[in-house]
Amino acid sequence: MMNRFEGPGGREARIRYLDGDFQVTSPGSFVRCAVTGENIPLDELKYWSVARQEPYVNAAVSLAREIELHPELRKRG
Repeated sequence: MMNRFEGPGGREARIRYLDGDFQVTSPGSFVRCAVTGENIPLDELKYWSVARQEPYVNAAVSLAREIELHPELRKRG
């Protein structure tokens, strides 16, 4: 049984990241950015990788992660 100090409001959610959407598999109010470790409230979650099942705090961090894993992208331009 949850008391008033517990509950999904303070817990990290578990998410299944889909194309253009995500599915909450375990309730919570936030996820942790895969790169920075920052908490991302679910209502602010906009960036993730379906292939890696990772959330990102913003577009810049998402791009940095992509370049980190695919350095050949840096050469485009």
